[in-house]
Amino acid sequence: MFFSTLLVAHQPALALSDMQMQEKVLKTRESTSQPHMDHSAHDKAPDQSQTFHGVFYGFLPCDDCDGLKMTLSLKQNNNYLLVSQYAKESSREFYEKGKYTWDEKTRTVVLTPRKDAAIRQFRIEDEGTLVQLDSKGAPMSGNQESYTLRRSDTVKSRQVHIH
Repeated sequence: MFFSTLLVAHQPALALSDMQMQEKVLKTRESTSQPHMDHSAHDKAPDQSQTFHGVFYGFLPCDDCDGLKMTLSLKQNNNYLLVSQYAKESSREFYEKGKYTWDEKTRTVVLTPRKDAAIRQFRIEDEGTLVQLDSKGAPMSGNQESYTLRRSDTVKSRQVHIH
């Protein structure tokens, strides 16, 4: 009985040293088989367009109306939904879906619709602000602040619809 008690008490110590020995052998094997392997080369730079998404909205000027409420939802996988509504008695909303691209160098977001509609461009002011550009990518004429869409989490007022 004394011998079995001694054997049971001694086994955890053997198991621990055996586990330590296996770890040591594994580390030695890894270091000798691939001595100069740099794993940082496997890291890809993150795609910034996947991190720049959210719901942006604003009230933009219109040549032949009182204004245009706009909600732009930049979603995962470079999909977008643009909802526009003229500021008048009619509450009809117009929907546009498509893909967006993000250009870090020019700091622009380009919306390419699925259906036959004009490509839209926005300049990225910061993570929470987009400014609409004309069809050639130039700033709109007039006050640039009037062509601004702000991300919903950066604005205190929610007068414009969000979908």
